[in-house]
Amino acid sequence: MRFFLLFSLNLLVCDISAQVLKGCITSNGNQLVPFANIVIEELNIGVSADKKGCYELDCVTDGDYNVTVSAVGMQLTNQLFSVKKGVNLLNIDMLPSVYDLDDVVITGERSPKRKTDSPIIVNIINSAQLENVQACNLSEGLNFQPGLRVEIDCQTCNYSQLRINGLAGGYSQILINGRSIFSSLVALYGLEQLPVNMIDRVEIVRGGGSALYGSSAIAGVVNIITKLPLKNNYNIGYDYRQINRASNDHVFRGNMSFVNSNKDAGMVFFFNNRKRAWYDHNEDNFSELPKLHDMSFGSNFYFMPTKNQKIEFNVSKLNEYRYGGEMVDGLAHFSLQAEERYHDVLLANLDYQLNSKNGNSSFIAYLAFQDAKRDHYTGIRPELNTFSDTLHLIDPPYGKSSNRTGQAGFQLSNKLSFLGSNILTIGGDFLDDNVSDKIEVYNYLVDQKVNTLGLFLQSDWSFSDNFNVLSSVRFDNHSMLNSIVLSPRFSLLYKFNEEVQFRSTYSTGFRAPQAFDSDLHMAFAGGGVSTIDLADDLIEETSNSLSFSINYDRLNKTYLFGFTLEAFLTSLDNVFYYEFIGQNDFGEQLLKRNGKGAVVHGVNIESRLNYVNIFRVESGYTFQKSEHVSPILYSSDLLPKKDFLRSPDSYGYAAMSYFLNKSLSFNANLVYTGKMHLIHLAGSPEQEVNEYFISEPFTVIGLRASYVISLDAHEGEVKVSFGVKNLTNAYQDNFDTTKNRDSNFIYGPALPRTLYLGLNWSLK
Repeated sequence: MRFFLLFSLNLLVCDISAQVLKGCITSNGNQLVPFANIVIEELNIGVSADKKGCYELDCVTDGDYNVTVSAVGMQLTNQLFSVKKGVNLLNIDMLPSVYDLDDVVITGERSPKRKTDSPIIVNIINSAQLENVQACNLSEGLNFQPGLRVEIDCQTCNYSQLRINGLAGGYSQILINGRSIFSSLVALYGLEQLPVNMIDRVEIVRGGGSALYGSSAIAGVVNIITKLPLKNNYNIGYDYRQINRASNDHVFRGNMSFVNSNKDAGMVFFFNNRKRAWYDHNEDNFSELPKLHDMSFGSNFYFMPTKNQKIEFNVSKLNEYRYGGEMVDGLAHFSLQAEERYHDVLLANLDYQLNSKNGNSSFIAYLAFQDAKRDHYTGIRPELNTFSDTLHLIDPPYGKSSNRTGQAGFQLSNKLSFLGSNILTIGGDFLDDNVSDKIEVYNYLVDQKVNTLGLFLQSDWSFSDNFNVLSSVRFDNHSMLNSIVLSPRFSLLYKFNEEVQFRSTYSTGFRAPQAFDSDLHMAFAGGGVSTIDLADDLIEETSNSLSFSINYDRLNKTYLFGFTLEAFLTSLDNVFYYEFIGQNDFGEQLLKRNGKGAVVHGVNIESRLNYVNIFRVESGYTFQKSEHVSPILYSSDLLPKKDFLRSPDSYGYAAMSYFLNKSLSFNANLVYTGKMHLIHLAGSPEQEVNEYFISEPFTVIGLRASYVISLDAHEGEVKVSFGVKNLTNAYQDNFDTTKNRDSNFIYGPALPRTLYLGLNWSLK
């Protein structure tokens, strides 16, 4: 009750003897900085600027104060100012951040906070970084962060998953604008379906996040934040890629942004149309890259009824046709082997935010929705002109899938002054998730209805400028569990000085016994189609995670040098695994069961260098080990094995940018992946028996050059970019062939050598 009273008082109460402080926040003298945070620590008050970058702070008494201003992409600014009677005008000009050290992030604590002040490590991929590495979609950009690795897991349909700190995709929670609507069915291909021109930035939290986001946030959280309208702007682009001189990939894209004259309402619209031909690497007339035709569009609106209220609505529509397998025209079931997919996905989110006048309290309420429909074919044609072939043609294995997810929630925060500063947050959400996947011919049916009611509490206590304790706990009432799940998290931040920070975090998490993305994928092997069922006695999987890190950044007027060293450990109990249980008329049957446990531990190393924004280098490397406590039987023909499959002991990345002048820039990047354990199933002409396989390391190198042509008369510019991905063509060279191939035997880079040309026209 006291918490709610304090919130109400902060919204209404202001000292009648206080003065007014107002002004605008700019960058480089003329560019407005929207939503900057203006704080007077001595008075424990603050406010956020509006879309124009202007602010008004009412509860200010006479005196000399240190005014602190922070904003995304800007260096932290402090200015001494004397407040006198009446209205005081203070305009502040900020400098762009040399290396995003002062970026404001929200994912680690579900509230805005500077990166260097957060007890949780939050990494950021912004739209410029996605462009520099020639990313066409989100999947191609996530490899350039420490501890992250995107892998392609099917030779036929190319479904992908993101691994964080060695754990598979189902252990990571992917959010759209902070909401859990990136569901199991969407996650199969969703990383490839989200185009980069809809993304403003991506925030990544490694380690347990179940205390704030619930089930499946064991390995980490990836929050995809879509573009917001900041000013009137128009952008049209075309990208062309030639894949190993054999396949073409075309992308047309555009963004339009409108903001009204009062800067209290705006809209941004995006569209993206991609058409890629299939690609056959080993010349057996079966594709290694599927044919794609994607059409995506969406919009984001905001409206501010008053200075301290904001309503935001965003909606996106993703449509995709995907076909992989035998490269023939016609209906899919006439091919010898194929996967055909028609996806229709709708994502929507509505947020309302109310801030108190002094900036100490905030209230957020939200609704989020996702509706995914999929028509699909997954099949292998029997020997031609046989009775089985006739049955196949009469009744082919077409199926239908649907996944509808809805989420509603609220969040209330209030700042208290007691032994420092303590921001208390309480929130709750209700998530309803319904998945259906059916192929009648295979007698295959997934009909899963799940709902979760969650409540979380958080205390963000800064005892001093150097010491912060973040503690949170979440209670989840999951419909597939018999009892409420308690998920705590404790994090400490100690700033040794302005350059060095120490962090440590302990967290727990859980995954409910439900179907996740990989459970909804059918693989081919030995001329059959494998299916996955859930054991009747399946219970939740739980985790305990621990991490320690040291962060060092040396910053002056000309350069920044820094590094982060993080050690992590995750222990899993009742770990999920797949057990081979036999054959049916269509192929292998796998059963998802609980094992005894597993342990994942390792070290992430991150380094960065920036010289006067002309030369920038960043890199990350991970050493890790992932093992089950007891050996897992992956095949009845092979000995059990403790090692996680598809989990290399080392991997990393590096990215470099060099700006020769305002017009010409160069980028280079590489991704390294070490050895990993796989299983190779028999069936193709090249593989007569089931066996384990250890892959060789591979390195993917990318180069890019860009030239900007200014159009001063039209206040716009044209950018021409060209480059190459996978320069050395380090592509897998031992794919299976023909229809009986093991489609899961794929481990190399996502693309062979690919030439790239991009044109972009923007009008301000």
